[in-house]
Amino acid sequence: MARVGDVMSVGMVTAGPAATVSEAATLMSRSRVGSVLVMEPGRLTGIFTERDVVRALGADFDAAHHPISEWMTADPQTASPDDDTDEALQRMVDGGFRHLPVVDAAGVPVGMLSMRDLSRLAVEERRTGL
Repeated sequence: MARVGDVMSVGMVTAGPAATVSEAATLMSRSRVGSVLVMEPGRLTGIFTERDVVRALGADFDAAHHPISEWMTADPQTASPDDDTDEALQRMVDGGFRHLPVVDAAGVPVGMLSMRDLSRLAVEERRTGL
């Protein structure tokens, strides 16, 4: 069985809660990722995703200039690098989200698990017959 730490992406994009929707969308676009970890000094406070961009812009014509803290998911669910990928996938499916921050034992973000990462794993397992 694969572990989250084996398939997660380690390149995380972060922003503070005062970053605007527009700034976060630009960060995601430039980094080619679908989410931003919202960080305050030393701790994860939320996650802001491409779905949040759409939700914000659909609700308020001026949302691009509002802080992401208004639209982020506060205190998001997380995974450990040692978690089983099947369990992480089930949590993501049950919760209806495509990105799961991965944190170490101290709660410090060390990576991001996405549906894309899990899809790559499934393709590799099918290819190798695991």
